[in-house]
Amino acid sequence: MPKAKSICVYCASSSRVNPCYSDAAYSLGALLAQKGITLITGAGCQGLMRAVEDGALENGGKAVGVIPAFMVEQNWQHPSMSELHITEDMHSRKQKMAQLSEAVIALPGGCGTMEELCEIITWKQLGLYLNPIVILNINGYYDALIQQLERAVEEQFMGKIHSKIWSVASTPEEALQQIEETPVWNPEIRKYAAL
Repeated sequence: MPKAKSICVYCASSSRVNPCYSDAAYSLGALLAQKGITLITGAGCQGLMRAVEDGALENGGKAVGVIPAFMVEQNWQHPSMSELHITEDMHSRKQKMAQLSEAVIALPGGCGTMEELCEIITWKQLGLYLNPIVILNINGYYDALIQQLERAVEEQFMGKIHSKIWSVASTPEEALQQIEETPVWNPEIRKYAAL
């Protein structure tokens, strides 16, 4: 795949997590800035979301945020985003983030992050999102989820081809390398996904 110009990062808004996660998020943001890649996030002002945004912004990069109006009313947005898109609701937020991105990286997070990750995997399975998806498995956080996805394939709840929808990385550098090496998904696969 040609070099991605914009990458959407899903991640936690919690600030009470092990510092290894926020350190990785900041490093990812800084790396995106150094490579001239625009960061797309949910524009939050806390947790890993704040860390990845700060990593990009403090290293001369561009960070574009997408956030629903009700969160702006609570002042939950990062105050220094390069661009801020305000949406009507959570559904349109996720759609806009996907539209703006040429790849997705999922950092560790809670239900919201995992829901975003599972939804974008589903979109790719259906041919609605064709770009690379990388699970950034810091500290083995996603081991159980990855095992569950593999079991879904093994027990034929997903086709064997679907195991190529996502890839797994353990460092920000590896995640970006995988994005560069992953071809654009073929939407025709959905026609014979049951094979």
